[in-house]
Amino acid sequence: PPKKEFCCKAAKEHDIPEDLDKVLENKVMETVSDLYYINMSVVEMMCLDGTNGEGIVSRSVASHSDLIPGVYEGGLKIWECTFDLIDYFSEAEIQFTNKTVLDLGCGAGLLGIAALRGKADKVHFQDYNSTVIDEITLPNAVANCRSEGNRMGSGDDRKTSKPPSKRPKKAECLPDVLTKCRFFSGEWSEVSQLLLSSNKPFSKYDIILTSETIYNPDYYGALHDTLAQLLDKNGRVYLASKAHYFGVGGGIHLFEKFTVERNVFRTSIVKIIDKGLQRCIMEMAFKDSS
Repeated sequence: PPKKEFCCKAAKEHDIPEDLDKVLENKVMETVSDLYYINMSVVEMMCLDGTNGEGIVSRSVASHSDLIPGVYEGGLKIWECTFDLIDYFSEAEIQFTNKTVLDLGCGAGLLGIAALRGKADKVHFQDYNSTVIDEITLPNAVANCRSEGNRMGSGDDRKTSKPPSKRPKKAECLPDVLTKCRFFSGEWSEVSQLLLSSNKPFSKYDIILTSETIYNPDYYGALHDTLAQLLDKNGRVYLASKAHYFGVGGGIHLFEKFTVERNVFRTSIVKIIDKGLQRCIMEMAFKDSS
């Protein structure tokens, strides 16, 4: 069948600003699963005047929608499967030490930040929308790197450490943690092309993490090809998803069927969460991988 065309949003790498305090300015912090994240509703309020270049906040609010295909792909919200995958990392003892990791469709970036906490060597973050990277992902990474700096050398005395203040303190970010990170916005195939054609050294990813990215079957070709192009030959993909997305038609079984037909990856459902609407975690690897 002919492929449906969808908007190709050009890829862009976002530099980490030198003034880290500015990144956290006017941000209100929350914590979940021992990770810091920016309160999204505060960001939404500040972006509502349309000063953010893409205008995604005002468009999302105006259309009462968490998704506007080709315009806004849901990164202003932390979707529940993200927490399923973070829980799975500890349950399955996923090893990130010295690994190169991609958080694909990252939104808040909590999966990549969890990999950083797990001593990954490099973590790259990608989201469709540049506003999400600048206003949410990057500040989250800075806040967590800063807290990581406060933890290092302090043994494991987290339980006795003070809870975070709602207003972030000055960013005393450990530069070596943040230098492990790169941030990209744009459509998957465009970001893939940017990475592969870049004059910066690029090694394929040992682990690709992605959550709630298979809601729209129109995007399966682009997602599958991106995974195939960017995953190391012995790498693993961990994908978290609802069994079915009502209204947009995608879901884990449809994507699994799509992947089987392509015959590039082997897949296995490694966890099923049956609370409410069924959710799943799928592991993917190349068929000829070890």
